[in-house]
Amino acid sequence: MDINIYLSGEIHSDWREKIISGIKDKNLQVNTFTPVTDHPASDDAGDILGKEDSNFWKDHKSAKVNMLRIKTGIDRADIVIVKFGEKYRQWNAAFDAGYAIGKGNQVIVMHPEEHTHALKEIYANAMAVAQTEEQVIGILEYICLHK
Repeated sequence: MDINIYLSGEIHSDWREKIISGIKDKNLQVNTFTPVTDHPASDDAGDILGKEDSNFWKDHKSAKVNMLRIKTGIDRADIVIVKFGEKYRQWNAAFDAGYAIGKGNQVIVMHPEEHTHALKEIYANAMAVAQTEEQVIGILEYICLHK
């Protein structure tokens, strides 16, 4: 069974690479989709439509161009994995989780222990809450190998 997963959330660590590597190591039939993880490229995505002098309009256009990719990835996914990182406020990850839940996608949330209280509403709709990449890989292995 092929499973499509979307890897959403923080872009300041190698968590996606660890999950993708674990999928390959276990030879799981999983296709992965991601947002653009090059921060400057993501911030400048709206420049495709022309440069802006105002940061507000630059961010507005870039957010919309990025959402074309993000929503397409989430819409294609059977499972959305959302990682809330240790650094920075993860508004984009919260949006992606809410969008995925609203669309009826299955969601797995990953985050460090200190974010437990802040994410309780997302937990209420998630199928699993993990703290490590290995836990997520274990869930994917269970889904793929136990038919």
